[in-house]
Amino acid sequence: MASSTKLHPATLVTNIKTCVPIQLDDGLNHNTWVTLFQLQCRGNLVDNHITSKDSLNTSDAKDSERQRLNDIVRTWIYSTISPSLLPSIVRPKDSALDAWNRLENNFQNNRTSRILHLESQFNNLSLSNFPHVKSYCNELQNLATTLTNLGTTISDNRLAL
Repeated sequence: MASSTKLHPATLVTNIKTCVPIQLDDGLNHNTWVTLFQLQCRGNLVDNHITSKDSLNTSDAKDSERQRLNDIVRTWIYSTISPSLLPSIVRPKDSALDAWNRLENNFQNNRTSRILHLESQFNNLSLSNFPHVKSYCNELQNLATTLTNLGTTISDNRLAL
């Protein structure tokens, strides 16, 4: 007889990098990465591993399955961040939530310096460094969007100037 055991959707993901196509690096893409990663986790029914302290605190027969799913999510995190971030995140006996929180804290703690750096880039951006106006405007818009995601709004008037 065939087994009636259902496969969990997360176990069918063979390459997380196709589902989360950007690599989290110095934080300029943090909000985009977080959004894509959370969507992937929700879509594969493992978002509790990055949101709930109780994702591993159970004592029923499904403990090994929960641990397996936790390890999958933790591997997803490790696989989608830059090698320079990895040493600050990896801990041998962590849960996915521990790794997620450590990563989040890393970016929250550096938020002010990232805002200052981005505002400096925004203020010092020069049209002469771009091949055409469209690429210059796109870069201004990207910087403004990133600053907005960090909680600093660039007004439309400032953007137009």
